[in-house]
Amino acid sequence: MPTLKKLDLHWSKVPNMSVKLVACSQLSELDLSSTSMTELSKGSIRLMKKLRFLTLETNLLTKVPDDIRTLSSLKILNIGDNIISELSCEDFTNTTRLRELDLHTNHIANLDRCVFESLNDLKVLDMSNNLLWTLEGAFKIGLKNLEFLDLSNNVLLLLEKGDFQGLGSLKHLDVVWKHKAFDGLSNLEMLQAMKHLEDFTAENFYISAPDVDTFQYNRQLKSLTIRQTDLSDLDPGLFQPMPHLQVLDFSETKIKSLDFLFQADLFALRCLKLSDNEITVINEMVFQFLPALTYLDLQNNPFTCDCSNAGFIQWVKNNNQTQVVNAYQYTCSFPVAEQGNKLLDFDIQSCWMDVSFLCFISSTCLVVLTLLASFIYHFLRWQLAYAYHLFRAFQYDSRRRKAGAQHRYDAFISYNVHDEAWVYQEMLPALEGEQCWRLCLHHRDFQPGKPIVENITDAIYGSRKTICVITRRYLQSEWCSREIQMASFRLFDEQKDVLVLLFLEDIPAHQLSPYYRMRKMVKKRTYLSWPQAAQHTGVFWQNVGRALETGDTPNETDDLLTGPAGR
Repeated sequence: MPTLKKLDLHWSKVPNMSVKLVACSQLSELDLSSTSMTELSKGSIRLMKKLRFLTLETNLLTKVPDDIRTLSSLKILNIGDNIISELSCEDFTNTTRLRELDLHTNHIANLDRCVFESLNDLKVLDMSNNLLWTLEGAFKIGLKNLEFLDLSNNVLLLLEKGDFQGLGSLKHLDVVWKHKAFDGLSNLEMLQAMKHLEDFTAENFYISAPDVDTFQYNRQLKSLTIRQTDLSDLDPGLFQPMPHLQVLDFSETKIKSLDFLFQADLFALRCLKLSDNEITVINEMVFQFLPALTYLDLQNNPFTCDCSNAGFIQWVKNNNQTQVVNAYQYTCSFPVAEQGNKLLDFDIQSCWMDVSFLCFISSTCLVVLTLLASFIYHFLRWQLAYAYHLFRAFQYDSRRRKAGAQHRYDAFISYNVHDEAWVYQEMLPALEGEQCWRLCLHHRDFQPGKPIVENITDAIYGSRKTICVITRRYLQSEWCSREIQMASFRLFDEQKDVLVLLFLEDIPAHQLSPYYRMRKMVKKRTYLSWPQAAQHTGVFWQNVGRALETGDTPNETDDLLTGPAGR
């Protein structure tokens, strides 16, 4: 068979196979997988100097065949699924052109430091499903161009600092552990040399969420897979060094919320896998921070079927960019009444209808209240003010009656601030100084810090009578107007002679016309006039004193008060 280029003996048992292979010196591809061979006789393939592809997978080999050391042209070697227990430094001495080496599913427990020393062109190394306890520095020598490394399903309990330092060209690293992660090597020390890493898979590797600076040297990372790890306390800062990340798989990691994605800045992310987690509610706004997302897997999460997920349900139904895997199979776990129902069958219209109706009612009430308030302010504001003061007066009088309190003052003096000089120079000396009446003046006796209306109410109801010192400015004053209103409310409420009108200046009847309440009281009650008593001030103050001495029974014909006839 001198001209044969390719020979496939897959699933075959060829008698004297080693003898017949000697004649196939021109082979470039040889597949001896699943032939149940226990060894490859020495010299069987020694002369195959052009052999580039050799498969010895799924046999019973206990060591690497010696003839492989002579195959200098070999580029792809598959010895996976055998029972090889150790590798020696001579096994790959001359296979310097080897690009792919598959040693998966053997019984290899340790590696000599020099085992890969000659494999500087190797791109792919698969040592998954072995019994490796330690690397013994095997990756520090050789393997300068290694891009793909699979160490999944090994023991590796004795990793040391620097074990991965020789893997500066590595682009794919797969570490799926059989046991929980070790404590002897920090995350940063393991990955800091892999500046070209694009694909990292770690399953059952971390005990808890990786440190925030774990991937700070891996800015080329495009695919990140972490499974069977508790990521419930994941720090969004973990993703800051990953501007090119396209695939993120955090399945089986006990994640309860997607809130970490709000600050993750994963603008290039296309595929997100979060199956088998503990997510109950999803804020659909998070997907605005994932503008490139086209694939989303959220299977086997305990979703809550209520209005808190209404936005997410609507997003799943309406978005045209992202494929949500098996979304119509997502089931409800909460509340109990919805358990077993489909998430997308939940009626979200009830959520929107309630909100819309509430907004309609609120806006309608607001409009009605605004119109009502405008109408009342324009047409009924004075009537409401009167009613308010009357209510306060009634309330205050009721409290006074229950308490059985005594009057603190004989009279409360209601006057305008512009007439203060007359009050202090004329009235106080005559009434307090000579006649010893107890008078209440707002500038002197009001309690500081207390609301003005309460001070006025306390002063009027705390005095036996109220003396109103009336001038044109008094009638124009807002607070004086409130004081006389309060006094007239008390007069109306108690039906007692508690009000004394004292005109400090002559005011013609036509000038009183705008002040309806004052004009009405002047017509029905006699009053005191200071201008008429200019020459007889003594008599005037005697009349004021007699007015304060009179009882509470009203007497509109009492001659003690004098005023202009016909007023």
